[in-house]
Amino acid sequence: MRSKNQVIFSEIEKFLIDYTDQYGYCPSVDEIAAGIGVPKTTTFRYLKQMKEDGTIRYSGCRNITFTNETVQTVRVPVLGKIACGIPKFAEENIEEYVKLPVSLFGKGDYFLLRAYGDSMVEAGIEDGDLVLIRKQNTAEKGQIVVALMEDEATLKRFYPEPEKHRIRLHPENSGMEDIFVGDCLIQGVAIKVLKDLK
Repeated sequence: MRSKNQVIFSEIEKFLIDYTDQYGYCPSVDEIAAGIGVPKTTTFRYLKQMKEDGTIRYSGCRNITFTNETVQTVRVPVLGKIACGIPKFAEENIEEYVKLPVSLFGKGDYFLLRAYGDSMVEAGIEDGDLVLIRKQNTAEKGQIVVALMEDEATLKRFYPEPEKHRIRLHPENSGMEDIFVGDCLIQGVAIKVLKDLK
């Protein structure tokens, strides 16, 4: 058998994870082939090789599962709530740990915060959503950050205004006003929002 393209292996793995996360069940070979843009026969050969390598368990149709050692994950703590309205102290109590697949989120130092309030609804962050934060102490203009002001933390869009010696923290809610502070500590940048579909 001809040598396999590692990129296709990676694309199949990512497609399997994305599809299963979205629909709650595995895709068919036809759906995988269409999803990654390769012929069905090629897809089948790669799935067969992944089975022989011990990467997946595959018994036809939609019965594809990863073996335990396949999906590399990163362990992420869930830390309390973060205000999406009036700033509130960020509780440092770890509620639990969750494992997130590296293939979807990448490697890094992350934490999850549960949003409350409605100041970020126009950015797609609603009350009760889990927001994935990458730990870092700097941010680019316009990024959504966890900003600590004295003992209060809030999730807002970050706009430094050095000419005015202040920072503008912008809520993504047209009914709310900006918050202006002389300084704040950036605790991280929002990367993704994890939510239940309605």
